[in-house]
Amino acid sequence: MIARRLLIKLFISLGLAILIFTFGFFPTLVQKYYSTGFYPYISSALRFISSIFPFAIGDIIYALLIGFVFYKIFRFYKQRKSLKKTDRIFVPLQVLNFFLVLYIIFKIVWGLNYSRPSVSEELGIGNEKYNLKELVLLGDYFVQKTNNLKLKQGKIPAYTIKELEVKSSEAYSLMLQKNQLFRYQNPCLKSVLNAWIISKIGIEGYYAPLSGEANMNMNLPDFVKPYVSCHEIGHQLGIAYEDEANLLGYLTASNSSDVNYQYSANYEMLRYILFEIRMKSPDDYKILYSKILPQVLADFKTEKEFWRKYNGDMFGYMDAAFDSFLKLNNQKKGIDSYQDIVIWLWNIHKKELTVAN
Repeated sequence: MIARRLLIKLFISLGLAILIFTFGFFPTLVQKYYSTGFYPYISSALRFISSIFPFAIGDIIYALLIGFVFYKIFRFYKQRKSLKKTDRIFVPLQVLNFFLVLYIIFKIVWGLNYSRPSVSEELGIGNEKYNLKELVLLGDYFVQKTNNLKLKQGKIPAYTIKELEVKSSEAYSLMLQKNQLFRYQNPCLKSVLNAWIISKIGIEGYYAPLSGEANMNMNLPDFVKPYVSCHEIGHQLGIAYEDEANLLGYLTASNSSDVNYQYSANYEMLRYILFEIRMKSPDDYKILYSKILPQVLADFKTEKEFWRKYNGDMFGYMDAAFDSFLKLNNQKKGIDSYQDIVIWLWNIHKKELTVAN
C-alpha cells in the first residue's frame, strides 16, 4: 500500500515536472501565460504575506529546508543497518520525489521566468554591439554623468530598510508611467537575517522565490544600496537573469527623482563599463580613470575596502588586472567578450552620444 502511494506521488510529480520543463521551451507562451499572466498574481500574494513579518521569512524557510535534509540524512545513517531490502528502492524514490516537488514549486513561484524572452525586447532596447571607439565614448559619458551627480549630492543618507523600500517603490511607480513591466504592488524589501555571513559570502542582495522577498545586505556602503534595492525588486517582478535585473535596476534608479538613487545607478554602471574598457583597451581605461572625480574614486575605494574587510576573494575580483580575471573565469572569448548590460547601455544612449559627437 505504501509502495503504491509512493509510486503514484512520484508519477504525478514526474509528470508535472516534465510538463513544466517542456513548457519552458516556448518563451512566447511563457511570457503570455506565466510571466505576464499567472506570475504577477502569485508574486504579489507572496509579497503581501511576507510583508506581514518584519524579518526575512525566506531565510527561515531555507534554513528549515536545509535542516530537514540534514535530519533525513542523519536519520538514514543511524538506521542504515536496520533497513529492509525494499528500503533500498523506496528511499531513493522518496528523495527523488522530494526534489521533484521542490523543482515544481520553484518553477511555479518564480523559476519559469528564466524561459521568458529577454526583457530588452519588451522594453524595445536593441542588441547592437559596440566597437572600441563607441565603448570609450560610452565610458566618457558615464564618467561625466557620475561626476556631475556626485557634485549634486549632499550627505548620503544612512538608509533603513523601510526607507529603501518606500523610495524604491516610488522610483518604480515613476517608471510604471512608461511601461507596465515596472508595476510593483505590495512592496516587500527585507534586510537579511545575518548580514555578516552574507558579506563573507560576497553577496549584495538576493531574491527568495519561496517567500517573494527581495533581501538586502544592509552592511553595504550607503551609496550602493539604492541601486541594489532596485535590482532585487527587478527579480521580484520576474526578471530572472542578473544582467536583465541590472538593466531594470539602472532604468529605475537613474530615473528616480532622488539624486542619491541616480548616482547609485550611474556609479554601478560606470563600474561595468570601466571593466569592459579595461579588458579591451587598458590605455583608454587609464585616460578615463584620470577623469573621474576624487570623490567618486573615494567611493570606489570605500567599496573595495568593504569587500576586503569581509570577503578577500571579492576584493581580489574588484581589484584584479584584466588578464588575471580572464584566467580566473576561463574567459575563452577574451577581449572579444561582451557584457549584456553594457550592450544595452550603449543602445539606450547611442543616439544622444552620436548627436553630441
